[in-house]
Amino acid sequence: QVQLVESGGGLVQPGGSLRLSCAASLSAFSIFAMGWFRQAPGKQRESVAAITSGGTTNYADSVKGRFTISRDNAKKMVYLQMNSLEPGDTAVYYCNANSTISRYWGQGTQVTVSS
Repeated sequence: QVQLVESGGGLVQPGGSLRLSCAASLSAFSIFAMGWFRQAPGKQRESVAAITSGGTTNYADSVKGRFTISRDNAKKMVYLQMNSLEPGDTAVYYCNANSTISRYWGQGTQVTVSS
């Protein structure tokens, strides 16, 4: 059974930082494109950052320059370093694994940016 388990969420003040982690129980982790999505109350889920199997990254305009996605294929982990956090970043953050034939989601981790 495939599992994606996120961790690292929490409450942080504006301007602070958090690092999210996603542990993947995927036998062929290295071939999957990995991503982070988020969903705020009353809003649709949106893509935040993605990284291909080859390491190419892509970011939503709202987080460019503040967030960094990375992956460690040996550990089957993907990370999201979030700096200069803003109240608008408050949401549940989900890890996503995507291949040509499969797509998986984690259960989500709450990030709250508030003073």
